Amino acid sequence: MGFAVKSKYDVIVFGGGVAGVCAAIQSARTGASTLLVEREARLGGTLTNVGINFPGIFHAWGKQVIDGIGWGLVTRTVSESGGTLQDFTTPGMRHSWYQVRVPIPVFAAICDEEVLNSGADLLLHTMTGDAKRSKDGWRVTLCCKEGMRKTSAKMLIDCTGDANVAEVCGAKLRMYGECQPGTLCFRLAGYDITSLDLKALDAEFAQAVDTDVLKATDAGWGGNNPRVSGLLSNRGNNANHIPVDSEVRTSEGRTRLEVEARASVRRIVNWLRDRPGLGGLHAEWVAQETGVRESTTVVGLVEITARDYASGRKWRDAVCNSFYPIDFHEMSGRGLNCVQLEPGVVPTVPRRALVAEGCEGLLMAGKVISSDRLAHSALRVQATCMATGQAAGAIAALAAQRGEKPEDVPIAEVRKQINYKVG
Repeated sequence: MGFAVKSKYDVIVFGGGVAGVCAAIQSARTGASTLLVEREARLGGTLTNVGINFPGIFHAWGKQVIDGIGWGLVTRTVSESGGTLQDFTTPGMRHSWYQVRVPIPVFAAICDEEVLNSGADLLLHTMTGDAKRSKDGWRVTLCCKEGMRKTSAKMLIDCTGDANVAEVCGAKLRMYGECQPGTLCFRLAGYDITSLDLKALDAEFAQAVDTDVLKATDAGWGGNNPRVSGLLSNRGNNANHIPVDSEVRTSEGRTRLEVEARASVRRIVNWLRDRPGLGGLHAEWVAQETGVRESTTVVGLVEITARDYASGRKWRDAVCNSFYPIDFHEMSGRGLNCVQLEPGVVPTVPRRALVAEGCEGLLMAGKVISSDRLAHSALRVQATCMATGQAAGAIAALAAQRGEKPEDVPIAEVRKQINYKVG
């Protein structure tokens, strides 16, 4: 099995979230020697480690618009777990209805199997140490548990979610002072919701926020109407907002975020346990990692704007579809600015948004593709990340095999590898 790192690859994919998994599988299936590098103990990223295990959205307006490797991973997980898929043919349903719940351990194990069966090598517990441009590609230093390891590749794909590899490579980045807030998912247990006076609890919670005992965003997304009843009714889930800035792409920034997020969960749980009827309340599960919606993106050959996205622009070099509302989270106000797409609109993603400007041999997929902030708020979701990952894997493999720049590979060849309708 592919656990021994070779001295040379056609393609190295950094980041084993859903984008990186699909990129590595597609690259290897296209015939390129491929290595997938992941810093955590398991693959799946936001789905497995953050706990957002309801990837979407693959369907729009009563039809499937994203297919391919990602959808195969999802459907195989549901089938193996004994689940069933909902009927996606009814248009006009709330967008969240189209998300598919998948068991985390099964999905992670299936990702392992599919990556290795594709012929790709896999290295967990590993990060990027350095990347230098060479005459025929990239010389890469990997930071492994036992120390530094050297390897090389013709093409690199950044699927880290924070543009960590692109930054090391010297690519141009877009960074913002204040980013969309993050969320640390958790699940509450040990109480009977029907026995609680939710109105009284909301009043007590608002008072605790006014006196700085708690923060409004400990229990919800919005800062202008502090309530705890929703958190209790949903038993936690994707509930809180934690402040994020562009430094979250760094180890120091991520450390600060994780500490603040865990303190927020502990604060709200301890406060609730002191309320009538909630003495047995506890967090039976807390995600191992805080979910980051936005940190840094890479400047590509083209930038997808909110106007491009919302209009459903059909790019001449489109490599995948996308579908999700503009979904911009904020610390203040209502906490979320959600703008639905007009009926029938299905946006596309151009290849040029996956190719780094001025950094030959570097592609990106997932949350770091080239886009403005509002477009990014929709493009960052998991089905689109899977689709851009698969597209980047095909582009990188073909470019390596043909000795061409990623932007010069015939688009028909890329679409042939992806093998589902785009646009």
